[in-house]
Amino acid sequence: MALWPEDFVERMRGWLGAESDDFLAAMAKRDVGLRLNPSRGESALLRTQLPWTTAPVPWCPEGLVLRPVPHADSGAGDPDPEVSIGVHPYHIAGVYYGQDPSAMAAAVLLDPQPGEWVLDLAAAPGSKATHIAARMQGDGLLVANDVSRKRTTVLAMNLERMGVTNAVVTNAYPERLSEAWPGLFDAMLVDAPCSGEGTFSREPQALRDWSLDTVRSYAARQQRILDQAAPLVRRGGRVLYGTCTFSPEENEGVIAGFLSEHPEFEIADLPAVPGMSAGHPEWIGVSEDLRRAGRFWPHTGPGHGHFFALLRRTGRAPEDLPVRWTGQNIPGRILRLYEKTLAQVLVHEPPVAGLVLTKDDECYITPMAPDLLSRVPVLRRGWWVASLRHDKILPDHALAMALRPDDVQYTVRLSPGDQRLPSFLDGGFWIEEGRQTTEPSGFALVTVDGFPLGWAKSDSSRVRSRYPVHLRRGAALTLG
Repeated sequence: MALWPEDFVERMRGWLGAESDDFLAAMAKRDVGLRLNPSRGESALLRTQLPWTTAPVPWCPEGLVLRPVPHADSGAGDPDPEVSIGVHPYHIAGVYYGQDPSAMAAAVLLDPQPGEWVLDLAAAPGSKATHIAARMQGDGLLVANDVSRKRTTVLAMNLERMGVTNAVVTNAYPERLSEAWPGLFDAMLVDAPCSGEGTFSREPQALRDWSLDTVRSYAARQQRILDQAAPLVRRGGRVLYGTCTFSPEENEGVIAGFLSEHPEFEIADLPAVPGMSAGHPEWIGVSEDLRRAGRFWPHTGPGHGHFFALLRRTGRAPEDLPVRWTGQNIPGRILRLYEKTLAQVLVHEPPVAGLVLTKDDECYITPMAPDLLSRVPVLRRGWWVASLRHDKILPDHALAMALRPDDVQYTVRLSPGDQRLPSFLDGGFWIEEGRQTTEPSGFALVTVDGFPLGWAKSDSSRVRSRYPVHLRRGAALTLG
């Protein structure tokens, strides 16, 4: 097939045989998936509120796939759903995350549990990290790490958009994390950088860069990453390794090489999910144990394809694992001001367990003890709830995105077609006609169909947007 590199086509035909025509044709499809956010409501109800026709993703209960879009132009007047899901107000409100359906299997297979300590080693831009967090239900600790400072900024914004409250965002190489936190985590996801064969239809750079040398280079890099990250998992803990490529050198070969160097790990059976086929050790001449790995193919289900292998560290878990930190590190005067201010915004007691004030006068609810946090570069210490500015406490956007209308004293309720919505997202203001001057003034949670968008400041009949400057004028629509 002329679309794809000749060497790639030849390899896949040799391995897939009679399936190869279907596989190569499916490589050009553009399945558009979105994953519903359980913190915004029950999946069945959320699905009825979406403006698109969807079908379920077989292996992910909260996953949906929109109608397929051909590789060629879909025709005048026929909007691309991949574009429309990124600009809809529900996206800004964290109702869903646009994600490839096969990638949704990562959190399902890792199976993070509430209360666990979980590390997403290469988390940006946040599709799998936000899914892991949703599965943890706000309980335990998620460390979302990426080596790129620029990408961790987007990662933090996506965690914020989806209302995640138990995540720490770090910016460090695997070896730095292993030195600081040996044996700290119950589970780790290694979504390894790869040659990206599954992304050829939507990532032109991956297509241009592909060669057999590139495949071998990535395989060596993936092996190093696993070697460096292995000490982070405690005895009895698990590692899920994944790629969005089909080459066995980067998949079964990497896992076989890792296991030969790390006898303290073994390959485990993946949870049984529909749509997943077994690994192919025969393609590269490695142990039959690699049949325990799993593959998702573009021609057998929705999505662009993925490989996964589950590794388990042998031995019994230590009994002295750290627990979620519930202390405080904030001056008493600031704490009292924080409690007084948020009591005027929330209908319940402001969160104080794990509350810290940073040197930049930012208030976080931190799930990890400050001593542990001080050992690595940290972008976000946890849930950013407020900031101290000119002796005033200002509730943060991340606080708003984790709330529901019933949590706050005052709500501005908008609909997707409301004329006030563009003004809010642009940082403007409007006059609330008919609003009684006796109604409470101060911070109000702005919602779209009951889903949080951020804060506004009300004063009599005037309502001014407090939507963050860095998210205005379409910036929020590029987070993906």
